[in-house]
Amino acid sequence: MLFDTHTHLTDAAFDHDRGEVIQRALEAGVERMVAIGYDLESSLAAVALAEGCDVVYAAAGIHPCHVHEAREADFRGIEKLLDHPSVVGVGETGIDLFHDPSTYPLQEASFRKHMEWGRSTGLPVIVHDRNAHAEVMAMLDEFPGGETTAILHCFTGDIDMAEKAVSMGCFLGFGGIATFKNSTVREVISRLPQDRILVETDAPYLAPVPHRGRRNEPAYLVNTAESVARHRAVSVEELAKTTTQNAESVFRIP
Repeated sequence: MLFDTHTHLTDAAFDHDRGEVIQRALEAGVERMVAIGYDLESSLAAVALAEGCDVVYAAAGIHPCHVHEAREADFRGIEKLLDHPSVVGVGETGIDLFHDPSTYPLQEASFRKHMEWGRSTGLPVIVHDRNAHAEVMAMLDEFPGGETTAILHCFTGDIDMAEKAVSMGCFLGFGGIATFKNSTVREVISRLPQDRILVETDAPYLAPVPHRGRRNEPAYLVNTAESVARHRAVSVEELAKTTTQNAESVFRIP
């Protein structure tokens, strides 16, 4: 059994076949998924999807690339959603200095708010990091381990960053990038403690080899799991068991 810890099932890319996408995932052995919100509308949609599908859970948050569009009412709406029983995570939040660095002050304030929500609710905070390793780690330093648990989604840092994150109690998520030729995360994957690794798709983005360039979907998590297992020199079955247990632990799912 595999657990896709980060997928955007409410994205418009799935509007015409969302049910079939979920069914293909189940047939491939991906038996649970977390639908990630990136603004209030998508967070509400993720909760609605989770309410109607018992293999899907939801996370609610405002993505750093959307903070400039968010109003105070959007943040209040996200905070209210965190009490919903289908919501297992806060986010996606974080810092993105690739798309629009000018919004960094807004991103930082939003990230801090999400971390505070994580601390007050006990939910893990799902963190986006693009071209912002130092900024993300600085924020995590403000929330010592034990107060807030962070999931560094689509991790692309080096082994030093990974080891520091683990020492802070973070979990690291790996997706399609782990299957790319000459991927820089292979050393990190091979050296991490097994109880800190998660697997994800980030669907519909970052499809793994051999689907690279196509729309990604949760069924393709199998390809990523095979690659991560190979980097760690373990069987896919062992990798699936470990990462599913990790997901159940961090999301507090029985």
